[in-house]
Amino acid sequence: MLSAIAGLLLAIRVTYASPVGYDVTLAGNFGEPRLNHFHCGIDVKTDGVEGKRLMAVADGYVSRITVGLSGFGNALYITHPDGNTSVYCHLKSFTPAITRLLRKWQYAHKSYVADVRLGPLACPVARGQFVAVSGNTGASEAPHLHLEMHDTRTGRLRDPLDVLGSCVADGMAPMAHAFMAYPVAGEGIFEGGVAKRSFGFGSHKLARRFTAWGKVGFGIWANDYTEATYNRYGVRETVLRVDGREVFRSCVDGIPPFANRRINYWGDYEHYLRYGVWYMKSFRTQGNTLPFITTDSNGGIVDFNEERDYTVEYSLTDYYGNTSVYSFVVSGVKTQLGHKKEPANGKTMKHNEISTYSYPGVWLVIPKGILDGDIMLRPIEIKREDPNMSMYSFYDSACPLASWAELGLAVRARGIDPSKLYVRSGDGRYFGGTYKNGWVTARIRELGVAYGLAYDDRPPTVVKVGRNGWDDNDRLQFNVTDGESGVKSVKGYIDNEFILFEHVDKSSRYVCSLTDTPVKKAGRLRTLTFVVTDNRNNKTVVRDALVY
Repeated sequence: MLSAIAGLLLAIRVTYASPVGYDVTLAGNFGEPRLNHFHCGIDVKTDGVEGKRLMAVADGYVSRITVGLSGFGNALYITHPDGNTSVYCHLKSFTPAITRLLRKWQYAHKSYVADVRLGPLACPVARGQFVAVSGNTGASEAPHLHLEMHDTRTGRLRDPLDVLGSCVADGMAPMAHAFMAYPVAGEGIFEGGVAKRSFGFGSHKLARRFTAWGKVGFGIWANDYTEATYNRYGVRETVLRVDGREVFRSCVDGIPPFANRRINYWGDYEHYLRYGVWYMKSFRTQGNTLPFITTDSNGGIVDFNEERDYTVEYSLTDYYGNTSVYSFVVSGVKTQLGHKKEPANGKTMKHNEISTYSYPGVWLVIPKGILDGDIMLRPIEIKREDPNMSMYSFYDSACPLASWAELGLAVRARGIDPSKLYVRSGDGRYFGGTYKNGWVTARIRELGVAYGLAYDDRPPTVVKVGRNGWDDNDRLQFNVTDGESGVKSVKGYIDNEFILFEHVDKSSRYVCSLTDTPVKKAGRLRTLTFVVTDNRNNKTVVRDALVY
């Protein structure tokens, strides 16, 4: 019965329309490679300003409202009857009806950070209905609308252009800038060398001939473009052929949930960290399990095993079918291949099994399938002035993980409150931590970073803003900072009744407009209580008297 209903819903035809009332231009497209994640939606430009009216792209209902989650800032989810859910992110504000639903949840849960789940009857909307105002909240570097499209049932990320393609004009084909050759260690050579090397595309068909022998992988640096902007976008489809035979194809037409960090395995992560440019590999590594990539039986690796010319050709296509082709010739020149260098002594961590490491004062557990291949762990203990706070690094270069590994650090200090200990990286980032039986455990996703214990028993700092924290518009304002484990929660009360303090995005300020709270103005003396708690449960409580 349920499957029949689901099939009926999917059969419902839904008409989509632009989320904005002007011509759509994009600052980013679906599937564009980013550090540690794909760009999972489209970025609609808002003329560099906040405050644009945003409309529902199709009939449906508001199914979720979030504040302060996933880097989205203020976000709105609208579920449609065809099996899609549209997601609107980095919003400045919502319409009054939606705001009322948000406030009801925030006051019920006494929390500014919100995750409101709603049923179909709570807030139905129609295509083109005003639902929110564009902004710059969350992990946004400039005002815009980040719009995603999710498969409602599976969470699979879809390209919003699948339903909004007619809203964007694009007649330009993608452009390749350069290719990278990756000789397989001990099994291949390219242009007389065994190290990876890049070569620019000065034209679509390179006159230069290259030489190779044995097994070599290729990667490409390319971008898509449109006539309306100077922005660079990701390429939707990449095909690599050798002598007309397809060896690799990627078509970013859907991204599974939780697959984001696999981008670090498809792209040349180390090169990106060094130069800020993504070379996308045209071969599959062990950790690259992305389903929209297909290869030949050699995993996309080309075997130059004959003394002849090979024609290598890249075909790049965008969402609208605009295609460009780049090619070059590689001559197979028989060459004596060197031996693969054996790694230095260390602990081998296997990609296809659970791997563990232990050393006095530290242990590490890496689950199966989250490495990009087998690696040789090379742990280093970094001594600090306080011998109880040594730091540990596990790899001598960047080594991202596709998901979480578990780290344990021994507590050697005596006479301290272990609940105040946490794990931090060498650059001060907070990784949490749970104390049990003399160990603090936390989750990490990068092996090339140093980790150690830190201790935080100092409460956050709270400073009143303006005239004793009070302005002429009946607003209360505080600056809140915590330079150690970081702020976990902020709560306010008037005469023990909860009032909501909102975080001013990209600042340390929290503001409460008393006229928007359940507390009614009566012109009498009241007690304000402002409570800030950090991630190690240290608290600062400010109490003050005010007339309201």
